[in-house]
Amino acid sequence: MRQLLFFLISSFVVLHSSLAAEKPNIVVILVDDMGFSDIGCYGSEIPTPHLDSLAANGLRFTQFYNTGRCCPTRASLLTGLYPHQAGVGHMTDDKGVPGYQGRLNDKCVTIAEVLKPAGYFTAMSGKWHVGQNLGVTPWGRGFDRSLNAPGGGFYFAGGDKSKTKLFLNGEAIANDDPRLPQNWYSTDLWTTFGLKFIDEALAEKKPFYLHLCHNAPHFPLQAPAEEIAKFRGKYQIGWGATRDRRYAKMIELGIIDKTWAKSPRPPAVQPWANVPQKEQERFDHLMAVYAACVHRMDKAVGDLVAGLKQRGVFDNTLILFMSDNGGNAEAGPKGKTNGDPTKADSDWFCGESWAFPQNTPFRLFKHYNHEGGIATPLIAHWPSGITAKNELRHQPGHLIDIMATCVDVGGAAYPKEYNGKPITPMEGKSLITAFKNEPIEREALFWEHEGNAAIRVGDLKLVRKGRTGPWELYDLKADRTELHDLASEQPEKAKELAAQWETWAERAQVKPYPSEGKAKKKGKGKKKAE
Repeated sequence: MRQLLFFLISSFVVLHSSLAAEKPNIVVILVDDMGFSDIGCYGSEIPTPHLDSLAANGLRFTQFYNTGRCCPTRASLLTGLYPHQAGVGHMTDDKGVPGYQGRLNDKCVTIAEVLKPAGYFTAMSGKWHVGQNLGVTPWGRGFDRSLNAPGGGFYFAGGDKSKTKLFLNGEAIANDDPRLPQNWYSTDLWTTFGLKFIDEALAEKKPFYLHLCHNAPHFPLQAPAEEIAKFRGKYQIGWGATRDRRYAKMIELGIIDKTWAKSPRPPAVQPWANVPQKEQERFDHLMAVYAACVHRMDKAVGDLVAGLKQRGVFDNTLILFMSDNGGNAEAGPKGKTNGDPTKADSDWFCGESWAFPQNTPFRLFKHYNHEGGIATPLIAHWPSGITAKNELRHQPGHLIDIMATCVDVGGAAYPKEYNGKPITPMEGKSLITAFKNEPIEREALFWEHEGNAAIRVGDLKLVRKGRTGPWELYDLKADRTELHDLASEQPEKAKELAAQWETWAERAQVKPYPSEGKAKKKGKGKKKAE
C-alpha cells in the first residue's frame, strides 16, 4: 500500500511539474489607427464583448504606449527596440541614414527569431509594413508560416484599391487564390489563417507564437452593410456628446482620474450644433462605418478565442491586445466619404472631428508624441499565468516591453549575436512584474517621430511638436491630458530632461536626421490643428 501511495504521489508530482513547465503559447494582436477610448472596456459605446471578456478575466493597462505611427510601432513591437534602433524611424522608404532605412536592419532580432530556438512554432498573419518593399519579409525574419500584406489600406477582396499583393508563406498569391475564402474580408481572413497556423503548431506538438496584425480600423474605412447598419443614427448626438459620454464612462471604469480635465475641442472642429443637418447625417454615417470596423474586429477576436478553446489551448495562451497609434486626424475636420464603404474601391477617412472623441480624453492624434498619439489600450489575458481578474495596471509600459515579456514567459534567450552580426541589446522590461502588480523598474521612456519628441521619467513628461517646437513639461499624475505646461515654472527640470532626451537620441539612432528634403517628402500635408 505504501509503495502504491508513493507511486501515485510521485506520478502526480511529475505530472504537475510537467504541466507547470509547459511553455505558454503567445498571441499578440495589433490593431491599426484605433484610439485610446474606442473599445468598450476602455470607455467606448461601440460593443466589443469579446475584448471586454478578455479584460474582465485579465488585466487592462491604463498607461501603455506605442510610438505614434504604424511602421515604427511594428518595428518596435517586433524587436524590443526603439524604432530608429531597428532602422524604421519613419516609414518604409530608405532616407539614407541608419535610423531611417525603412526596413528592419541586421542589428536587431524579431520575437520570432528569438522564440524559435526556444522551441516555438512562429506564425504571422496580417499587415507587415516593416520593409517588405526593401526585402525584409516575415519568412526572412523568423516566421515559420505567414499570410501577409506588405502594407495595409484594404478590407475587401477585389476592386482596384485592393490589388495589394498577398503572400502565403513567401509565395505571392492573387486575392482570389483558391486557398483563400471566397469574397473574404481582411479582418476575418487574418484570423482564419492564424488558426490554420495554430493547427500546424499543434500537429508538430510545439508551443506557438502568433503575430496577428489587423488592418482595422485604418482607412479606407470599409465594412459589410449589415455591420454598418447596426450603428446608423447612433452618432447623431455628435462628437462632443460622444466624447462626454466616453469621458464619464472612463472615470467610472477607473481608466482615467476624475481630476484630469478633458482636453478642449480642436479649433478646426466645429461645435456639433453648427454643423448643417445634411452634414450631420454624413458624419453619422462616417462614424458608423468606423464603429463597424471596430465591432467586426472584436468579432474576429471572439473567433480566435473560440478557436483556442476548441483546441484546448486557451488557458495556457498569453493574449496581448494593443493599437499601433492613436486616432487618426488625417483628411482634416471634414474627413472623407468617397464611394460606397461596403465596396473595395471606396475611400473613407474619419478625419479630425471624429478622431477627437476617439482619443478621449487626450490631446492630439496619430503622428504626435502627446498622449493622444501614443496612448494605447493593452489587454493581457492568460488564465494559467495571470491569476488577477478584471484588474487595472497603472504602471507605465511600452511596446519595447513585449519582446522582454516573450523572452521571459517563453524561456528564451535574447542573443548577443545573430547570423554573425552583433545585436543591439533589448530596451524593454518584462511585464511579468506588472502582471503581479509590482513596479516596472526603468529610468525613462523615449519617443521621436517626424520631429515630434518626448521623454517620460516617473510622472514627468517632456514633449514637443516638431524639431523646432518648444519643449512642454507635464506632471502626468495630476495632468495626463497635458493642459498645464510646467516648463516655465520648472525650467531646470525641463532642461535636464531635454538633455537626457538628446543623449538618448544620439544613442538610439534618432540622429543623424534625414536631410530636410527627404524628411519633408513623406511628411507633406501632415500639419494638423490640435
